[in-house]
Amino acid sequence: MMPREEYERFEAQFLCDAACLSTRTRGRERPSQLCDLRTEFQRDRDKIIHCNSFRRLKTKTQVFLSPAGDHYRTRLTHTLEVGQIARTISRAMRLNEDLTEAISMGHDLGHTPFGHAGERALNRLNPNGFKHYEQGVRVVRFIENDGRGLNLTYEVRDGILKHTNRIAETKEGNVVRYADVIAYLNHDIDDAVRADILHESDLPSEITDVLGHSKSERITTLVGDLVSNGVYRMELSPNIDRAYRALQTFMFDNVYRNPQCKAEEKKTYSMLDGLYEYYYRNISKLPPLYQGLAERDGKEMAVCDYIAGMSDKYAVDRFIEIYVPASWKTR
Repeated sequence: MMPREEYERFEAQFLCDAACLSTRTRGRERPSQLCDLRTEFQRDRDKIIHCNSFRRLKTKTQVFLSPAGDHYRTRLTHTLEVGQIARTISRAMRLNEDLTEAISMGHDLGHTPFGHAGERALNRLNPNGFKHYEQGVRVVRFIENDGRGLNLTYEVRDGILKHTNRIAETKEGNVVRYADVIAYLNHDIDDAVRADILHESDLPSEITDVLGHSKSERITTLVGDLVSNGVYRMELSPNIDRAYRALQTFMFDNVYRNPQCKAEEKKTYSMLDGLYEYYYRNISKLPPLYQGLAERDGKEMAVCDYIAGMSDKYAVDRFIEIYVPASWKTR
């Protein structure tokens, strides 16, 4: 018996009835030979971790644009924290940890440079709108691997698509939906305290008395409550849920919409406006992959595809190259 087959047998014996077994995947868009060592969801996790879009997350903004310091979260460290929380929940619920991890690692592949500011800019520029979770599916289907895509399983693609505001078709996908919010609320508090935007003592007592007075306590409370309510409910207890939603409201009011945090966003909009206009008028300046996407899906989508894939620094460099006069060089 191959290692993959042994692990598939383990899944069938150990995982709960609600779990998505790797042998029951709805499959890939293109036929692919099974791996002797890894299950289908383990393969998807590895495909994502080794792709270009995953590596670029290390230089994409989470909340704070170009922060001066090494300890602020990036889109990559956020992804890793989501994966850790989601795996903890899945393991406790006896769900498929490999599927959970694959969705976690891929859930933000469609994010733009400059965080949600970049997403809002492209959503305004593209006549058909732009959402990072929809873009994530485009990345893994049509952009990665020189346009061939990663050929992921249906369940992983569904989890990426629905991680923000929709119910996924698997319990594992819904675990990631909770883990994403639990992670960003708590690590963004940590970063906001580091940036002197707020202090731990600013958090209202009706939140901290229920969820905890530290990042670790709050994550433990939320994860423990979700697990204790069971895999079939997949929801927080009423008292915990009220505090959880109050924390979301507090963070939007005091951090995500904070004028000090958002002071540089107008520059982001101007920069992405300029990049979009330039490439829309000069499709031949796009790499060949994106020129092909322009022919198939339209110029608007292809330009968004290209800009969305940029790191913060790469977007700045391209803007400078296009719009800022270069210094005269003597011979």
